[in-house]
Amino acid sequence: MKNIDNRKYIIALIFTLIPLIFIVRLFYMQVVDDKWKERAAQISENKVITYPARGIVYDRNNTKLIANEVYYDIEVIPNQTENPDSVTLAGLLGISLEEYTEQMNKARHHSKIKSSVIVKQMPPDEFAMIAPDMYKFPGFYEVERTLRVYPKPIAPHVLGYMSEVDSGDIKRDSWYRSGDMIGKSGIEKSYEKVLRGKKGVKYYLQDAVGRETGRYEGGEYDTLAEQGDNIYISLDAELQEYGERLMHNKRGSIVAIEPSSGEILAMISSPSYDPNLLVGRRLGQNFGKLQQDTLIPLYNRAAQAKYLPGSTFKLLMALIAMQERVIDSTATFACDKSLVGCHNHPTARGVSDGVKMSCNPYFYQVTRRIIQQGKHKSHFKDAAVGLDIWADYLYSFGLHKGLKTDLPAVESGFIPNTDFYNNHFPSESNPYGEFRWAFSTIYSNAIGQGEVLLTSLELANVAAIMANRGWFYYPHFIREIEGGTVPDVYKTRQHTKVDPEKFSPVIDGMWRVVHEPGGTARRARVDSLDICGKTGTAENFKIYNGKRYQLKDHSIFIAFAPRDNPKIAISVYIENSGFGGTWAAPIASLMIEKYINGDVKDKRKEDRILEADLMPIEIMNYKKNR
Repeated sequence: MKNIDNRKYIIALIFTLIPLIFIVRLFYMQVVDDKWKERAAQISENKVITYPARGIVYDRNNTKLIANEVYYDIEVIPNQTENPDSVTLAGLLGISLEEYTEQMNKARHHSKIKSSVIVKQMPPDEFAMIAPDMYKFPGFYEVERTLRVYPKPIAPHVLGYMSEVDSGDIKRDSWYRSGDMIGKSGIEKSYEKVLRGKKGVKYYLQDAVGRETGRYEGGEYDTLAEQGDNIYISLDAELQEYGERLMHNKRGSIVAIEPSSGEILAMISSPSYDPNLLVGRRLGQNFGKLQQDTLIPLYNRAAQAKYLPGSTFKLLMALIAMQERVIDSTATFACDKSLVGCHNHPTARGVSDGVKMSCNPYFYQVTRRIIQQGKHKSHFKDAAVGLDIWADYLYSFGLHKGLKTDLPAVESGFIPNTDFYNNHFPSESNPYGEFRWAFSTIYSNAIGQGEVLLTSLELANVAAIMANRGWFYYPHFIREIEGGTVPDVYKTRQHTKVDPEKFSPVIDGMWRVVHEPGGTARRARVDSLDICGKTGTAENFKIYNGKRYQLKDHSIFIAFAPRDNPKIAISVYIENSGFGGTWAAPIASLMIEKYINGDVKDKRKEDRILEADLMPIEIMNYKKNR
């Protein structure tokens, strides 16, 4: 009897404990452990992110440069499909059977009751062709998404492109999820956080097999996506398009700046490409083709290529020398070709003459006086002191130290200093224990043919500094952000170390370069405009299979106009095309005339440039430089 009573208590205890265990477990799952709360939510409701339309990008005249267009992702919920004909469906979607099979396997592995993407970013014209047949394939449906479109196929190196985020993007910013799009270059990247907007969210109720049964709480907790802010950039679409036409069949760059604001009016890198190629599901394929193109169209020559500045650099030598008071504006030097080669011309009797005639021996003497000022008894130490003075002036022009522009991946040129030359000419080579270099070692810098390297953007900024007589704003594209402000860095005036009055004789020489007989840029003349400019011709060679081959020179021109109250400053760099006055100068003048007057009158000059094919020929066709 006692055993029976014990069993009775044991059974009662078991029946009491089992419900208690379930209650405790449910409490833990529902209240304590978030993992189970999330799992329950996943079974009962579906959280769908809604993506905002991206901000629109306009040019300075309100022309739309980057807009939005609806593309389509084709998605599938595996449990809702009815064994479709794989061959037919793959053909309809425009993908191979292998790709279709791979994507379906991924979808089933991800979830049988949740949607997965089968085809991404189908253009609207392609979707319109398959839309009438989509009803034949239950479980497959389209999802709209907004992608970029470029109404004018111009300025790809400025506007940039978008691509899917990678793991690094997600790690840097939790706003992004796998499959999201992000600006990868250009303005799209620089102003990503302004343009991207704010995501929204919708909650849908689902049953156990993933069928939608309604909105969670009637949509009370849904949030709307907010479109990104529109921005207005300084680019002049008409000028940019015209410049790209002029640069057809040419390798090089054009950069134009409004001197009074630092706003970049045009930035052309040639060869170029249509920015619409890098949109939609063909992006990867087209990007690969552009990467393999031997003309390197993805490379932004305007902001990344470092070039010898040639004789354009002489302008800065004159300014520094006058500021250092080692010469005055009337300084006269004979054209002594034993110092450095030069073309035939009269003796330059003053800075204005020197600039007009672009006399190499003149600027040899000018620069020698900057570097060898007699500040130290040692010839070598004196050069080191002078070179650091020289470099510091050049830094104040925005060279080498970096222009704070709003375009990603901009390179800086190179200004050699004493550390650089000390490494090239170490003291061990000098029995007196001094670094053995002086002006006579580095004189080629005087005429822009030494170790100095500049980008086209830096050269255009030099032209803007000349136009402003000594000051500049950092070159930039942003003009206005709806709902925001332009960063102060682009509204702060920068000053060089050269006094404004020192610019007058140099600018006078630049005017004479274009307008007087004997000037090196007569082809840049436009009767209605006071163009001031300076030509440059940079020597060019390549080492091929251990042999040195002399290539055709690079053609360079910088200018601004008009002389008073200038509206535009410009640099043009045409690779492998010859003398600066032959090609770069007329191209610059056409751009200036187009921007200021709205039209070009000299159609013969225009046609000559439009029809010219200046692409470099194969290197083996050049003669060895013996």
